This record gives sequence, structure tokens and C-alpha cells, in this order.
Amino acid sequence: MKPILRVLALLLVAASAHAHKASDAYLSLTVDGARVSGRWDIALRDLELAVGLDANADGAISWGELREQRAAIDAYALSHLRISASDSPCRARIASHQVDRHTDGAYAVLALDATCASARDIALEYDLLFALDPQHRGLLRTSHGGSASSAVLSPAAPRFALTEPASTWRTLNDFLREGVWHIWIGIDHVLFLLCLLLPAVVRREAGRWRAVESARAAALDVLRVVTAFTLAHSITLALAALDVVALPSRWVESAIAASIVLAALDNLRPFLRAPRWAIAFGFGLVHGLGFASVLIDLGLPAGARTLALVAFNAGVELGQLAIVAAFLPLALALRRSALYPRFALAGGSLAVAALASVWLWERAVGA
Repeated sequence: MKPILRVLALLLVAASAHAHKASDAYLSLTVDGARVSGRWDIALRDLELAVGLDANADGAISWGELREQRAAIDAYALSHLRISASDSPCRARIASHQVDRHTDGAYAVLALDATCASARDIALEYDLLFALDPQHRGLLRTSHGGSASSAVLSPAAPRFALTEPASTWRTLNDFLREGVWHIWIGIDHVLFLLCLLLPAVVRREAGRWRAVESARAAALDVLRVVTAFTLAHSITLALAALDVVALPSRWVESAIAASIVLAALDNLRPFLRAPRWAIAFGFGLVHGLGFASVLIDLGLPAGARTLALVAFNAGVELGQLAIVAAFLPLALALRRSALYPRFALAGGSLAVAALASVWLWERAVGA
């Protein structure tokens, strides 16, 4: 019983830090000859972590506080973004500052301008916040010679050639890896899936949970749930990423939190009359919209939209299968323990319901 409880505890601890969108910065750059220009959006919460902005410690960052730290922000940002041409450093500067809002809060917008000695082999290296937050990603969109490219800059892939078209392999690798990464750090999606999987190794009889005798039957139940969830979120992920469906982010994120609450409470006292695979499909449609918001932020590259979409979705499925592969053997091994229904199923579901209720409140009211 202890291993599965440790897994649940670690997920719940991690969830407190990842209830919202992971740390991302946005780089939109245009290469015109030997000049590189564009904008760089960095979350104020990340700049607070890196350089300290909240001078009066009141929990809010004012425009005045941001202006006071402009030199520190510029120095920090430029020390973590290196643009070069034929391996010779380009002269880069921050021309101006603005503030903009994204779905997850306020961002400083830095107008970036760099002049290179050559227009050949221009590349950038990015390591903003990697030392402080290895989960941080730089989401890069570039324009050069009439063509556009997208890339995800991470500790594993910090360099990008601005004057070379993105290769099919780079696009596939970037979006596949980010699909895996975003399901693993998308604790809300993981907890919803676990709420559906926890009852798979037990059955309800006379108001009590009893162990399922057949491991094969439990595995088939898990397969139905995972397949339904995969099919549903793949549908809405594709529709939203291709701009066929668009809903406000607050609605989607609130609905995702509500789905977790309902799934967790159903484990305590079943009230959702549909089979679990049908519940997974119905709520999976909502979760797909959440995955789509991440993919839209990453930026579907022009000319490779389908490839990026398929790669990202495949990454989500691979990450999801890894979670199931870790969970199912433990649950099967512990299903006959008298403590499983009480602690893993009931206790875990109660903790998830409480946590998701906090998320629902925060997301619904914009806290």
C-alpha cells in the first residue's frame, strides 16, 4: 500500500506548484539581412524570481517597480540570449519595455534588436531561467526570407539556426517531446486520469468496494478508459489547434477543474451513472481544449501544422501510457489489501477533490 500512497502524495505535492500553466517565454523574431528584431515576452512572476521586482513586498508588481528594475531586467535577459552570425557575437540591445497580458498573467514585453557583422549562419542560444527552473521553455517563432519557423527552446535543445529552415526532424522531435513533457507537468490532467483508474481494480458490491479477481478484466477496463480519453482529447485538440473551435481559456480551465472534482467525488459515492469509459470520453473533450491551449502557445509552424499536431498528440499519448504503466501494476498488486479502498481510493480521491476545488475557485474567479 505504501508505494501507491507515495505516488499519490508526490503528485499532490507537485500539484501545488503546477496548478497553472508552466513557465514559458515567447520570442517572436524577424531576420532581415544582418539584423534581427522582434519582441520577447517574459512573465513578471519569472522576472520576480530571477531579479526581484516587488520592492515593497506587497505581492503585486507595479509599473513603477518594473521601470525601476529595467536595467537589471535588460542585463539578465541579454545574458541569457546570445545571437551570433558565423560564430561571431551580434550586438544586441533592448530598445523598449511594455507590459502585456497572456492567459496566465502579466508579461514584460522587451523589444529586441540585434545587429550582426554578417547575414550568414545567424543563430541564437537561449538559457533564460534554466538554472532556476529546468521546466522553463522558450517558445520561438521566426521569420526569414518569407518563410516562418517555430521551435521550443529547452535545456536539451537551447540552440536554433535562425537563417536555416526548421528541419522536419527538429519539428517532430520538438513537438513530440513537448507533448510528453506537458502531460507529465499537467498535474490536473494526470489527477483526472488517476481518478478514473483508481476504481479499475475494484468493483462496487452492496455499497462496498471489493477487489476484482481477474487482472485481465481490470486491464481491459483501463484500456477502455484510456482509449476513450485519448480519442476524445485528440478530437478537440485538433479542432482547437486548427482554429475550428475556440473557447475562452477561463471556461476551459474551470471546466477541467470541475471534471476532476466530479470524477474524484464519484469514487467516494458513485453518482455518475455512465460507464467510466463514457465519463472519460465526455470529460476528455474538455481536456483536449486544455492541451490545445498549450499547443497554440507553442505555435504551430507554417507548412508543418499537421506534423506538429500529430507529434504533440503522440507525445501526450506516450506520456499518458507511461503514467498508466507505472500505476496499473501497483494497483493490481495492492487491490486485495483492505487498505486500498479506504486509503488509495477514498483518501486519494478526497484529497484530489479538495485540491481541484481550490483550482476551480481560482480559475473561475481569476485568482
